[in-house]
Amino acid sequence: MVGDFDAAEAMHAGISDRSEAWSFIRAFAAGWYAPLADGDGVSEDELKQVEGQLGLSLPTALREAYLLFGRRPELFEHQDPMLPLSELFVHEDLGGVLCFRSENQGCSFWGVRLCDLGQADPPVFVQSREGWRLFMERVSLACVELVLSETLFSDGPLYNACELPAGVVGEVPRLFQRVALPDYPMWTGDDESPVRWFSAPGLLLRQDGLTAECWLHVRGKTLAHLSAACITVPGRWAQWQGTEPTAIDELPFSAVSAR
Repeated sequence: MVGDFDAAEAMHAGISDRSEAWSFIRAFAAGWYAPLADGDGVSEDELKQVEGQLGLSLPTALREAYLLFGRRPELFEHQDPMLPLSELFVHEDLGGVLCFRSENQGCSFWGVRLCDLGQADPPVFVQSREGWRLFMERVSLACVELVLSETLFSDGPLYNACELPAGVVGEVPRLFQRVALPDYPMWTGDDESPVRWFSAPGLLLRQDGLTAECWLHVRGKTLAHLSAACITVPGRWAQWQGTEPTAIDELPFSAVSAR
């Protein structure tokens, strides 16, 4: 479908700074939901109040994220949400970690070490089963990943997933375009790492791991987009959860398998 948002195309060669991260999130919000507008972020007064309560200053990138989309829950509040400002807290590990994101059952957290708070766009660490480990080199990159992941796992019938046999793992980069985010670890540990993103117009795909039986997660903008992805990675290769879409009428695009 002409004009459908494609994350890989929008990100081009990657994200080199905060401004590029926020530009991507603006484009993504407009392409998948609705454009960001005034009032979609928290206020400066709210930020200052929370900083006063915590006794510290949030890094610039994290402040900018809350100011930009802190009141747009569809962008950050589904599976492993960004914490509301009032729920930010300091974890005692690593000399102190300012936590701003939580696994949905509270099994893991994402945050910035207190020793790095003076940086404008500091690294983000995630609490895994092996202990805290580097997640992303910059908060702004972690926010882009947050928006993609929370959209992928949002509610509704437009999501599916399958395990990939060994012979199919290497097919995903041929079938879909790689999104220019760096590899990063799953909070659950090395057995499901690294995580990589792919896309096509109207499609988001995340591959968790590079070995046999790794998982491919798919979100379509519409049922037709999702059907196209499931047909592109057909049942003889993968067992889709639930009922595999089989209709090929009026697919929203025709060139996915030719990438």
